Amino acid sequence: MTEQPPPVTAAVRVAELHVLREQARLGPSEKATEAQRAKGKLTARERIDLLLDPDSFHEVEQLRRHRAVGFGLEAKKPYTDGVITGWGTVEGRTVFVYAHDFRIFGGALGEAHATKIHKIMDMAIAAGAPLVSLNDGAGARIQEGVSALAGYGGIFQRNTRASGVIPQISVMLGPCAGGAAYSPALTDFVFMVRETSQMFITGPDVVQAVTGEEITQNGLGGADVHAGVSGVSHFVHDDEETCLAEVRYLISLLPSNNREMPPPLPPGDDPADRRTDVLLDLVPADGNRPYDMRKVLEEIVDHGDLLEVHEHWARNIICALARIDGRVVGILANQPQFLAGVLDIEASEKAARFVQLCDAFNIPLLTLVDVPGFLPGVSQEHGGIIRHGAKLLYAYCNATVPRISLILRKAYGGAYIVMDSQSIGADLTYAWPTNEIAVMGAEGAANVIFRREIAGSDHPEAVRAEKIAAYKSELMHPYYAAERGLVDDVIDPAETRKVLAAALAMLRTKHADLPSRKHGNPPQ
Repeated sequence: MTEQPPPVTAAVRVAELHVLREQARLGPSEKATEAQRAKGKLTARERIDLLLDPDSFHEVEQLRRHRAVGFGLEAKKPYTDGVITGWGTVEGRTVFVYAHDFRIFGGALGEAHATKIHKIMDMAIAAGAPLVSLNDGAGARIQEGVSALAGYGGIFQRNTRASGVIPQISVMLGPCAGGAAYSPALTDFVFMVRETSQMFITGPDVVQAVTGEEITQNGLGGADVHAGVSGVSHFVHDDEETCLAEVRYLISLLPSNNREMPPPLPPGDDPADRRTDVLLDLVPADGNRPYDMRKVLEEIVDHGDLLEVHEHWARNIICALARIDGRVVGILANQPQFLAGVLDIEASEKAARFVQLCDAFNIPLLTLVDVPGFLPGVSQEHGGIIRHGAKLLYAYCNATVPRISLILRKAYGGAYIVMDSQSIGADLTYAWPTNEIAVMGAEGAANVIFRREIAGSDHPEAVRAEKIAAYKSELMHPYYAAERGLVDDVIDPAETRKVLAAALAMLRTKHADLPSRKHGNPPQ
């Protein structure tokens, strides 16, 4: 009589489960892990551990495997299918995450891989919690053909559905080529790490074959290129540890979704009514002298802490997240150190998207103005400065969050209007006694208004100087706009933080409705 095998018990099954989980946790092989480390990169699970609070990660579909056949795929069916998905917490708040595992199929996306990402994105939207993608993949899994491409389509569709609903953060920790690069472009923030992450639609080989141009991967789509030239990347870091720590800090400044306010902090030891006397020395009264606007902002915000977005791109305008009296605020400020703080195509685009981001996630807007106008030139006009500048105008006019503007010095022409002037809906407008609000600078205005008188004079330079002084005295004195109700108050620079903190506190309960419509049609 044949001896029967012992009955399978629950304990045996549980032991089997632990073995399978350990296989999935360890990944394909030690050799693959060593290859990942040789590139200066962490594994997907190490990255998740750095991003999330300790022991908070809950994995979803850890034992998922692909069902594809052909080209040898049926003989290689690793657990997770090359992407780790789940949720955890950052400073106690729920965050969803997916991380490509480059050790498995080079992180390439197949049908099962994509389905896992779709599921975690749907969960994030339903739960109303931020989504972080840790990208390190070689694009579509070619062996699976069009099914892989359809997987990307599902991701793009969900990126768009989640836009303005939950914060979406893309962290580039390896290659991202072809259509895969469009998912990060659809999200709110893109982080990159120097030397190890690249993004491009067509790689260097294709570029050389088509155009004859020779270029490296980093030269084409490296972190510094996208942070400083293309504007695709919002933040750039030297290593993964620093990068992921900054992602955690960013999350701490954002609400979980568009129905919540950003998380406040206790005011702490930086009182809201702290005087800012140093501002009198930081900002020269002479409008032609540059200064570092960032130093001004550091004096105003809590503890001088700023998280600057797009720090290396369109540097003539600053966009930053910070806190005033413990509450998050989105700051836009002209930067006189670069291009005298003018608005140009890139600055307009950078600022417009930041305004839209803040408005989507209930972050009040504070605008510091010192702008001589829009950048003149053929390249700007031919490049569409009209429509690009209109993007910023549209974003401000469409924003319903609290909006406060502060005019430090120059506020000329259309750029004055665009930088959240009272006429386009700013709730409160303040100015320093050094403000100059006008259609244009006094020199240009005098040359236009008194052109014939100056030209016909025996002493044109003396007449020009006289007319410039007269124009400044009559139409550009510090109280001209205040007298006409276009500025709510002219304030002592030393009281800037106190005034802004009080204004933000008052506007905290602001409610404004837009007209009923499906959506607007913003300038392109």
